[in-house]
Amino acid sequence: MSEQSPMNARALRPLLAGLAICACLAANAVFAQAQPPAPPAPAPAGATGPQARPLALDPALEERVLKIAAELRCLVCQNETIAASHADLAVDLRNQVREQLRAGKSDAEIRAYMVARYGDFVLYTPPVKPTTWLLWLGPFVLLAAMAWVLWRTLSRRRALAATAPLSEAEQQRARELLDAAPATGGGAAKK
Repeated sequence: MSEQSPMNARALRPLLAGLAICACLAANAVFAQAQPPAPPAPAPAGATGPQARPLALDPALEERVLKIAAELRCLVCQNETIAASHADLAVDLRNQVREQLRAGKSDAEIRAYMVARYGDFVLYTPPVKPTTWLLWLGPFVLLAAMAWVLWRTLSRRRALAATAPLSEAEQQRARELLDAAPATGGGAAKK
């Protein structure tokens, strides 16, 4: 098999860089979905300044509010849960969760209410169903498409290099270069 010229290797660099970027994005999406959102960090001991006060007198209720809020995405921040966000909408959504828990609704009923009102996007980890297949499978489809483009490009270049014989002028020039190489010491090994 013949080696690729530096020109062909240079032409492949953008394609390989694009493939590497797609692979990194796909891996990032997979790992981001696989990890649960981090809970908010507790305040350090001895910290001064304004502290958030619990809104519920019942710690069990507040724990359930934060558990459900950790599963819901802030629609303003989009990369935070409503438990971690300080946006006004997140505060309102936490209050809605709290009120529904006080009314006796289950966690599943509250999630269903939020999905009915805001769509699957409000869930920090959306379910796998036909409407979210693109979200879950899109990175892998994109990666497969880039691998196919790379394979197709390489196979076309190999086919082109194998079927394109040198012209008479190119063959004559190659002979001249090969004959001149030992005289200049460029390719011969010294004894």
